[in-house]
Amino acid sequence: MIAARPSSKQVQLMATCLCDAFYDGVAKATVEVLEHLGCEIEFPEDQTCCGQPAFNAGDWPASRQVVRHACKVFCGDKPIVVPSGSCAAMMFHGAPLEFEKESDLGTIEATGHRTWELADYIVNGLGVQQWPGKFPHRVAFHTSCHSRGTHSGEAALSLLRSLSGCEVLPFGEPEQCCGFGGAFSVTFPNISASMGRLKIDHVIKEQPEILVSSDMGCLMHLGGLVNREDRPLKIMHLAEVLASTLK
Repeated sequence: MIAARPSSKQVQLMATCLCDAFYDGVAKATVEVLEHLGCEIEFPEDQTCCGQPAFNAGDWPASRQVVRHACKVFCGDKPIVVPSGSCAAMMFHGAPLEFEKESDLGTIEATGHRTWELADYIVNGLGVQQWPGKFPHRVAFHTSCHSRGTHSGEAALSLLRSLSGCEVLPFGEPEQCCGFGGAFSVTFPNISASMGRLKIDHVIKEQPEILVSSDMGCLMHLGGLVNREDRPLKIMHLAEVLASTLK
């Protein structure tokens, strides 16, 4: 029998390299959300990356070096909370795949077993079903490809729907990829941008004020298209939405 994932309120925060480089506001919002829930947060300062960029690019030897460093930095038995569905999925799904023939597979699996995406941790780890405060906006929620097959998207939607005044709008082809795909957007920029525009077209058709997601890679890609093409849509991370209602 597989042991239950740890869900104590003493947590380690994996802020991700996207928070470090582009979305420090998401890291700040995540801390505010976790502190509101009564969590004691440990932030290992030597953390770098989950190893996903090299993993997706096919350079598994390089990725394994990064993953090993992450496992060393996030040692112990506390839950690891990540404000990114793709980074969390890398730790509990991608990393074990590339370590199948490695002697330290058990260590990698143990670290992945402790890793939670933020919304999944709040709803399924802590059992929080209602979020306080008001958010009087029409929003669309984008579930990233890496969150499929997990409880993250469902958890995020339940939190959004619990907010007073928040209307979550359905839109066409919700399972369609945003087109980012990490290295894919660099290798095939035209296809990537076309996929992103298709996603935005479906969303804007329903006239939401805000597009929300739990993945910063998706938000960076879609937000870039929105800004460059002056589309009428605001972009927010789920953590920013939740934190905004606490003020």
